[in-house]
Amino acid sequence: MKILLVLEFIALTAAALWKHDWFAAAAGVLIPAAALVRTLFVWDKARRTAIVDVTAVLEGFLLAWQLVTSNWPVLDPVYFPALDTVLRQFFSELKDMAHGMLSSLFLLGTAYLLSLGTAIPGGLLVGSSTRLRNAAEPFSKVLSVIPPIVYIPYAIRLLPSFSAASIFVIWSGAFWPIFANTVAGVVNIPETMLDSARMLHLKRGTFIFRVLLPGAMPSILTGASLSLVFSFLLLTAAELIGATEGLGWYVKDRADFGDYARVIVGIIFIGLVITAISAAFKRIEKRILRYKEAGQ
Repeated sequence: MKILLVLEFIALTAAALWKHDWFAAAAGVLIPAAALVRTLFVWDKARRTAIVDVTAVLEGFLLAWQLVTSNWPVLDPVYFPALDTVLRQFFSELKDMAHGMLSSLFLLGTAYLLSLGTAIPGGLLVGSSTRLRNAAEPFSKVLSVIPPIVYIPYAIRLLPSFSAASIFVIWSGAFWPIFANTVAGVVNIPETMLDSARMLHLKRGTFIFRVLLPGAMPSILTGASLSLVFSFLLLTAAELIGATEGLGWYVKDRADFGDYARVIVGIIFIGLVITAISAAFKRIEKRILRYKEAGQ
């Protein structure tokens, strides 16, 4: 794969320079260089191999893009702009996209934190009571499968602002994965651990925070990860509710005007933001689980 990456690097750089596509040529050089620097700080051989493989796939994709849109244009340039054009637009649009990102992250972060703050306590409460669990199960099965976008008309009508309506739509989809996994995590706590805690006659708050919450934490984090994915999927739909900014709105607005170079720019930027947030979540998840294991 290393040899393939070198060949792709040479081919992409040469193809871009041949057409004086300086941004494409720079990408062809910088991406393998960044991957090389990254491997210098990774000791695990499997991870280094994965970095090289991913870089080779990306470099190969960029090479194909360069060839079929610039060197030998066989695709409609309106819908498939040249790699160099997209890269130029990416850097010229960074300010607008960064502004849109702040708007999107406000909606996403508020709704996601709200879902954590409601689903985890609710899941702990329902999961710790057989009676509550039996009563809540039929409602959760029905409500959790309803697409959140069907709530949009009522959200707009009943809530005081478009932002509040957007947050509600995202929350209504992000809530259920966390709630269901929290309940499942509590139910799957070993009975011996619960019996030992009951013998100590712990206070309710201590029992929840020292027994139920740590015991259900792996399942809660699984639900939180799924919820984050659903939140990203719902963000674009939520931003259509009267929004005039945001990453999803940016892509939709440019598509309405047929500016597909900026559409691709928006898609790339959204992908980078999602990747960064997901990577940060994984680091937080590993740290929480490490502390849990250390405390056992």
